[in-house]
Amino acid sequence: MGRPPRRDGRPPAVAPLFEQPGVLTPRGKLVLEPSLQFSYSSSNRVALVGYTVIPALLIGLIDVREVKRNTVTAALSARFGLTNRLEAEFRAPYVYRSDTAVSRELFTGTAVERVFDTSGRKAGDAELALRYQLNDGGADAAYFIGGLRFKSRTGRDPFSVVTDCTRRCTGENVTGSGLPLELPTGSGFYSVQPSLTWLIPSDPAVFFGSISYMHNFRRTDISRLVLGGEREFLDEIKPGGAIGFNFGMGLALNDRASFSLGYDHSSIARTRQGDVPVPGSVRTQLGTLLLGYSYRLSEKRTLNVAVGAGLTRDTPDVSLTVRIPTSF
Repeated sequence: MGRPPRRDGRPPAVAPLFEQPGVLTPRGKLVLEPSLQFSYSSSNRVALVGYTVIPALLIGLIDVREVKRNTVTAALSARFGLTNRLEAEFRAPYVYRSDTAVSRELFTGTAVERVFDTSGRKAGDAELALRYQLNDGGADAAYFIGGLRFKSRTGRDPFSVVTDCTRRCTGENVTGSGLPLELPTGSGFYSVQPSLTWLIPSDPAVFFGSISYMHNFRRTDISRLVLGGEREFLDEIKPGGAIGFNFGMGLALNDRASFSLGYDHSSIARTRQGDVPVPGSVRTQLGTLLLGYSYRLSEKRTLNVAVGAGLTRDTPDVSLTVRIPTSF
C-alpha cells in the first residue's frame, strides 16, 4: 500500500509510419512482422533533340516519354529483445517491379507510340539492425533511441541484368537506350545507416522524429551486361550518401486504436563514377506525407496501415503499407 506501480521505462506506442519502429521489444520477447507495401509512380519527360533558330522555332526532334512504375514488396521482419533497452532485427524482402515506358518522337512523320515493358521479381536486399534506448525518459522527458542498420546485396544486382544495348550504352557510338530487359530487385551496393530517434510524450499525443545518414560503399571493376553476353566496363562507382529526417505526431483514440501523421524526407547526393559525377546525376530530394492507423486485434497482434503521398517529383505518387506485428 502506498507504493506506485513500477514503470517499465520504455517509450509509448504510436501508429508506425516509418521503417524504424519507435518502441523496443521487451527482453526475451520475439516479434514477427509480415508486411506488404505497394507503390506507384508516373513521370513525363520531354527531350528536345535539335537546335533553335529563333525561340519559337525548333529544328530537330521532340521525344515525349511517359514512364509508369509499380513496385510490390513483401517482407518478413523478426525483432528480438536482447535486453529491455537493446533489440536486434532481421528483415528479408521479396520484390516485384514492373515498368512501362511509352514514347513518341514528334515531327518524324509517324504518330505511333512505342511501348517498352519490363519487370523483375526476386528476393531483395536483406537487412540487419540494432537499436538501443539511450535514456530513461518519462512523462515530461524525451526518449532517445540510437540505431544502426546494415543492408546487404542479396537482391538481383542492377549490373547483372541485360540491357537493350547491342555493344555499349555510354560514350560514343551508343547502340541502345540502356533500358534493362529485366528489372533488378536490389541496389547492388552494401550500405550502413546510423540513426537517432526521439519520442516526446505530451498527453494525449506523442511527438516523434528521427535523423539518419546512409553511407553506400563503393564498388570497383564494375561492368554492365549487354545483348549477346558482352560486358561494358564501367570502372568504379560510388552511390551518393543519403541524409534523412522525419517527424510526426501520434494520437491515441482509445485503448485499441491510434493514428499518426508525419513527414519523411531524404536528400540523396550525386553518384560518382571513377571520382567524377555521372553525367545527368543530380542531388535528389524525396519528400513524402504519411498518414498511419493502428488497431490492436488482440493482446499479441496489431494491424498497422500507412498511406504515403509523394510531394516531390522523384517520390512515388502513392504508397500503401500494411503490417501485422505479432509478439511471442
